[in-house]
Amino acid sequence: MTDLQTDIRSETPKASRREWLGLAVLALPCLLYSMDLTVLHLAVPKLTADLRPSSVQLLWIIDIYGFFVAGSLITMGTLGDRIGRRRLLMIGAVAFAIASVVAAFSPNAAMLIATRALLGVAGATIAPSTLSLIRNMFLDPGQRTTAIGVWITSFSLGGAIGPLVGGLLLESFWWGSVFLLAVPIMALLLVVGPKLLPEYRDPDAGRPDLLSALLSLVAVLAAIYGLKKIAQDGFALGPVLFILAGLAVGVVFVRRQLRLPDPFLDLRLFRKLAFSAPAADARACRKNPSAGTAAHQARVPAAAHKQDLRRKPRAMSRPAV
Repeated sequence: MTDLQTDIRSETPKASRREWLGLAVLALPCLLYSMDLTVLHLAVPKLTADLRPSSVQLLWIIDIYGFFVAGSLITMGTLGDRIGRRRLLMIGAVAFAIASVVAAFSPNAAMLIATRALLGVAGATIAPSTLSLIRNMFLDPGQRTTAIGVWITSFSLGGAIGPLVGGLLLESFWWGSVFLLAVPIMALLLVVGPKLLPEYRDPDAGRPDLLSALLSLVAVLAAIYGLKKIAQDGFALGPVLFILAGLAVGVVFVRRQLRLPDPFLDLRLFRKLAFSAPAADARACRKNPSAGTAAHQARVPAAAHKQDLRRKPRAMSRPAV
């Protein structure tokens, strides 16, 4: 048995210099994604003085990006299986760059909230696309482990340096400069990506379940909106109704996933310790407010990993023709 395992390992192709350069390219949008979660924090005083948002609007400006990333993540993973993971990453890079420019020059709080939501949808293309490409670029188990380690580190590093980069930009420029940082990074990805990143599709990809995607997004946003209104104005009938509506939609979402033969989110994965442990860690982090960003960074790569492992395992995946 040992000899057989040795033969299999010896036959597994090793990644070349092109794959490692491709990994460096993939790390850039992951770094930028996490930076966008924290880079705005130091810009809040200047942003508030310029746009004069209400307290609720300010909370949405900061948080809506993460909400839309979480709500769109699995949808984008399924879409990447169908249209190609590199293609989805390129489309997301274009959308992210355009939305960043619009956000930088937003004349009012409402437009900034809307563009931050678009940034979240575009950002949701990054985690599943990059992880899927890594799985197919690095077939050797040892090299794949190293590559995934680099992938996860880029998320953590981006969140850590976000405030530092934001502070440096705000010393010389206006608050919108923190968004324009995305433009050269995404431009580099668009130029170099097609040359270094191969295209892969899943021949057994399921059909995108748009209704489930909509239900999950509505459930999250309705519940969070109600909680934010209660935090601002205290208990009232309106916010409570929003929370109850979000919970009701969430129940419909869960029941739909349990009925579908090819669910949007396979809830049975959470019965496995390897999948449920990251969620438990995230809940523990939320008890400490200062750990909120770290918890989100832990959840998004974990969610992308769950989406990636929903597919049938294929040890020797090949490029789509």
